[in-house]
Amino acid sequence: MSVHLTYKKATENDIDFLLDLRMKTMNPHYASSNLPTDRETTLSRILYEFEKANIIFLDQQPIGLLKINRTDVTTEVLQLQIDPSQQGKGLGRMILTGILEEASAAGKTVSLSVLKTNKAQHLYTSLGFTIIGEDEHSYFMEMSPF
Repeated sequence: MSVHLTYKKATENDIDFLLDLRMKTMNPHYASSNLPTDRETTLSRILYEFEKANIIFLDQQPIGLLKINRTDVTTEVLQLQIDPSQQGKGLGRMILTGILEEASAAGKTVSLSVLKTNKAQHLYTSLGFTIIGEDEHSYFMEMSPF
């Protein structure tokens, strides 16, 4: 089975989708970390570096968000969220593998952070990311070029 994902730059028209997505994907982790989950805080997280946000589509249906910051030397995955109905199908792994291959070809390091309560950290570790630091709530992970 071939999966074809497409991306579209997020616009203000996507805010409602992104708010719903973030509440489904992230608020349980924020709640278990005793971090705010109110609408205003959630919206501010969506708007953080919004110009780097891309909606992920599967068969013309929006299923997620990829917010990524590419510089000359690093690629930082700021946010990656997949709708819970689409999780567990290898989509996150496929997206991250593509990012890692692109970064490796350019000799870039890839970095991200993950809440300690988020099981996605196991995916990141399985792809070769290592923990390079942490704070009270998050692990900071990195993968250097192959």
